Amino acid sequence: MFKHVKQSRAYQDVVEQIQDGIIAGTLKPGSQLPAERDLKEQFGVSRGTLREALRVLEQKGLIEIRTGVAGGSIIREVNSEQLSENLGLLIRNRTVSLRDLAEFREGMEGGVAALAAQRGQEQDMALLRKLLTEAEEHLKEGRKGWDAFIRTDEMLHMALARMSGNQLFISVLESVYYNIHTYYENYLSRGKKILQENFNDLRAIVTAVTERNEEAARELAQGHVRRFNAYMEEKEA
Repeated sequence: MFKHVKQSRAYQDVVEQIQDGIIAGTLKPGSQLPAERDLKEQFGVSRGTLREALRVLEQKGLIEIRTGVAGGSIIREVNSEQLSENLGLLIRNRTVSLRDLAEFREGMEGGVAALAAQRGQEQDMALLRKLLTEAEEHLKEGRKGWDAFIRTDEMLHMALARMSGNQLFISVLESVYYNIHTYYENYLSRGKKILQENFNDLRAIVTAVTERNEEAARELAQGHVRRFNAYMEEKEA
């Protein structure tokens, strides 16, 4: 099943061969990898190298290592949840730079807003208007309403993602919005001006989406990301 690896990058080769087998469907979800002794022989690696590779695969969510008599390395099903978990860790630990995060969000959220304008149903549009009204109420509370406003902001963005009907957009943006608060807390000032500008952007995006103006929705969503990233970069400097 497997071939000997280059010793200069032994554990990476082991990871890649098993990973390729999972992606190609040769290794099926629920099936078990050969015993450790057999894997060592097939790859031509030491026990330590093999175990390092298996730990990496487990961290990636591609296998589950079980102990005991019925133990072994079990192939897991590859799904968007694993991608979201890994992305969430990067964002929560602020491993991703503000610029990289903004570039990533700008393209994605612009596309999501355009799809929401195209695909949203009337009940979706009603939810957007409801969330916008809630955001306005929190805006009136000033600094005291900051946390509630941000939560409503996140709910509105996630409503747009669900309106897109694209499961990858939904999973990835869930991970972004459940973890991005660490950036807000460190790089965004808690001022009324910031909240007002945020609300103005949300109102414009909702208007474009509910009027089914796809290109306006895209441009407004991208501009929203750029503007608030500039505020955060300014505070970081």
